[in-house]
Amino acid sequence: MSDLKIAVVVGSTRPGRNGKAVADWVLAQAQQRGTATYELVDLLDHSLPHLDEPLPAAAGRYQNDHTKRWAATIAPYDGFVFVTPEYNHSVPGVLKNAIDYLFAEWTDKAAALVGYGSVGGARSIEHLRGILSQLQVAHVGQTLTFSLATDFENLSQFTPAGYHLASATTMLDQLESWTGALKRVRTA
Repeated sequence: MSDLKIAVVVGSTRPGRNGKAVADWVLAQAQQRGTATYELVDLLDHSLPHLDEPLPAAAGRYQNDHTKRWAATIAPYDGFVFVTPEYNHSVPGVLKNAIDYLFAEWTDKAAALVGYGSVGGARSIEHLRGILSQLQVAHVGQTLTFSLATDFENLSQFTPAGYHLASATTMLDQLESWTGALKRVRTA
């Protein structure tokens, strides 16, 4: 196993959310590979109020204890898999808020994007690409998009179609490649 450490981030805290099941599936696929260390980071476990830092995150001078704890959680990771639903054609506010709290902890790292929703979360993935680009996060091309109509029974029980496995492999291959390359950039 390489020394790469990658977080699978559950981007929803909504009661009855589907994101945890999707993230658990992605985590299981990733851990079977044995090529990097993958861990779950659930936003439900990190109580972040609406952004309340007096200085921009790029300044790196966090004032609040909850921000310092969040930074300490994210900083050790070399890459990320963001699992996001689509709310009103975009990412959930809680995910955007969690991203906005930090800067250096995200910068020069890689990310893969997994969406779910009525159109597979495609629009939230595209919004997330723009957000991550501003933070200098390299997002890989292959995504996973899960439809509420075909990958969930009764809109709630996650039952992904088998064809997603090949896409997951490609996505994780790309993520590990970029994560390794950017780790070398950060340590150079």
